[in-house]
Amino acid sequence: MNILKLIEKRYTAKQYNPSKTIPKETIEELKEILRLTPSSINIQPWKFTFVQNPEIKAKLASVSMHNAEKVNQAPLLIVFSVADDLDTFQKIVDNELPAARRDWYNQMKASMSESELKIWLSKQLYIALGVGLTSSAALGLDSTAMEGIESDKYGTILNLKGFKPLFAMAVGYAAEDDFNRLEVAPKSRRVLESVIETI
Repeated sequence: MNILKLIEKRYTAKQYNPSKTIPKETIEELKEILRLTPSSINIQPWKFTFVQNPEIKAKLASVSMHNAEKVNQAPLLIVFSVADDLDTFQKIVDNELPAARRDWYNQMKASMSESELKIWLSKQLYIALGVGLTSSAALGLDSTAMEGIESDKYGTILNLKGFKPLFAMAVGYAAEDDFNRLEVAPKSRRVLESVIETI
């Protein structure tokens, strides 16, 4: 399927079929896709937590506001977290990135306030979300992006150290009676002329 047809077909699932599991190889492929996500100066300030354990998902669902049902129903929940403890992240930069990349990051860090640096790092995570949503569709999966989570409680439940959850993505197969299916709720977007300008 070409990319345009894929995006035309993709929609945000609101209800999932909890009895339909995702093949292990598909999940492993999605892990590798997210690992390969691009980021500014290739800084990769993230952690992706793949949650399939029903008990952990239930705990996360309880702190997912209006997204609780989706978290419980979907066979997979991916939590997107950004480096939040800059000292901890500095160790990752020093130990895992090549010298040129490390030097570039350190120059940027020196030129920004801590709050500016954290905002810049957080913006990178949205690139990964876009990759995750599109890749899920390409793998024949349905997905839902969810900013509606209680970040601190997610971090506690997942025992995340140095990283802060920003949002999550439910992944699975939409229920047959999902009220947001395209046949029921056609995709609605602004007209091309309103959002695209050619100069």
